[in-house]
Amino acid sequence: MPLRIRPYQAPDFDALCALDVRCYAPGVAYSRRTMRFFIRLPGAECFVAEETCEILGFVLTGRDGPAGHIITLDVSPEARRRRIGTALVDAAHAALAAHGVRRVDLETSTLNEAGIAFWRSHGYRTREVLPRFYENGEDAYSMVRTLAKSATA
Repeated sequence: MPLRIRPYQAPDFDALCALDVRCYAPGVAYSRRTMRFFIRLPGAECFVAEETCEILGFVLTGRDGPAGHIITLDVSPEARRRRIGTALVDAAHAALAAHGVRRVDLETSTLNEAGIAFWRSHGYRTREVLPRFYENGEDAYSMVRTLAKSATA
C-alpha cells in the first residue's frame, strides 16, 4: 500500500505522542499534555503519513493570520530517508498557503545537524539562535521561510 498523507484524527493521538518520544530526546519531546494543547490550538492543523495503516510520521502546524509555525515534524527512525518528511512538509505548506499564510517559522535544536540540513533544503534560513530554548537546556535555531501565494487563497 502506498504512502498516504491525511488529516489527523483524534484516535491518532496516542500514536503521535509515542512517535514524538521516539523522535526527540527527553526535554525536547512534547509531553502528552503539551501535544494535546498544540493540537487543540485555534488554527492548528496536523497531517499524518501512514502506510498499511501504520503511522510513519506527522507534521503539526499553527497559524495566526499571515504567519504560520511548524510546531513539530516527526518521522519514525525506521522510515527516514524515504521522503516522508518532505511529503508532510509539502502538505503543511500547501495548507498554510491556502489559509493565506506567507511566512512560516520553526525551531530546531542547534545540535540536530540532520534537521538543520533538512530545513535548509526546504528553503528555510536561520534567523537567530534561541539560547536554552528546550526544557533540557539545548539551544535552538529560529528558522523562517516565505511561501508563495496559493492559487486558492
